[in-house]
Amino acid sequence: MSSALTDLFPHPIVQAPMAGGVSVPQLAAAVCEAGGLGFLAAGYKTADGMYQEIKQLRSLTGRPFGINVFMPQPEYADPAAVDVYAHQLAGEATWYEAELGDPDSGRDDGFEAKLVVLRDNPVPVVSFHFGVPSREVVDTLHRVGTFVLAAATTPDEARAVERAGADGVIAQGVEAGGHQGTHRDIPETDGSGIGLLSLIAQVREAVSIPIVAAGGIMRGGQIAGVLAAGASAAQLGTAFLATPESGANALHKQALTNPLFVRTELTRAFSGRPARGLVNRFVREHGPYAPAAYPEIHHLTSPLRKAAAKAGDAQGMALWAGQGHRMARELPAGQLVEVLAGELAAARASLTGGGVL
Repeated sequence: MSSALTDLFPHPIVQAPMAGGVSVPQLAAAVCEAGGLGFLAAGYKTADGMYQEIKQLRSLTGRPFGINVFMPQPEYADPAAVDVYAHQLAGEATWYEAELGDPDSGRDDGFEAKLVVLRDNPVPVVSFHFGVPSREVVDTLHRVGTFVLAAATTPDEARAVERAGADGVIAQGVEAGGHQGTHRDIPETDGSGIGLLSLIAQVREAVSIPIVAAGGIMRGGQIAGVLAAGASAAQLGTAFLATPESGANALHKQALTNPLFVRTELTRAFSGRPARGLVNRFVREHGPYAPAAYPEIHHLTSPLRKAAAKAGDAQGMALWAGQGHRMARELPAGQLVEVLAGELAAARASLTGGGVL
């Protein structure tokens, strides 16, 4: 197995790219400086917005980092279903004194423009979510010295990532917070996601490229577990969401350990695609009726989510979180990397010495 990717960062710890303003340059820089791989999230940003964040991150650290890009989405949503859901959300718009967003605000998230920036201003690592880039796209990034990763939630998706020529696959278990990186959004498969340890084992037998394990990881002992299962590194999102460098709303950070929010579930309520978040009023009331329509529903609910945050109402916000959210620690990001690395070393020593993990 190639170690070229993990040679870029001393600790096998990757900070997950969290779109929506969470993965800011300050967070990524702190992770990089501590020996992990920090990531910026290009999702929901313009190409220029992404470029400006790259420039800012480079002013904060000289270490390797990554950028995550959303794949363009096919047009499969039923407009009538979107209209029905919009009608259902009318009460929310009235409550928050906000207008619903335009569901037809764009499908490709500026994909081609972002690729131009990434070819002209190469970064060490680029990862893709919601699908696999073409072999041509991967080759163009390779030519400028960029390592390429893509998320997969099944062995078949992992094979598609390998066929595209990517350098590694992010095996995302169903425990992960935020959007599942499924290559095709098939409502009939909702709830059938694979747990991380089982997924690592299946992907390990399906492909020969390195695996980055993602989903519910909050402690160094868990990192040791996924490495022992066959992963080359672990990607953590929710663990870094609570750090002071994270750009997450304060209400979102507090909700991770607030006893009012006792569990997470996968919901289409906010975006039209399955995403794991804390169960709040909005998820309970609208999740069962949200259609498979991404990014239409994302655009539709965007003003509502912003209005809820402005009003200080966590019950109307998208509180993305993985299953391990109650284990979040309010440590500075760099210190968290050091603590995780220490826990990982202790777990490995316990395993090597024949002790119990």
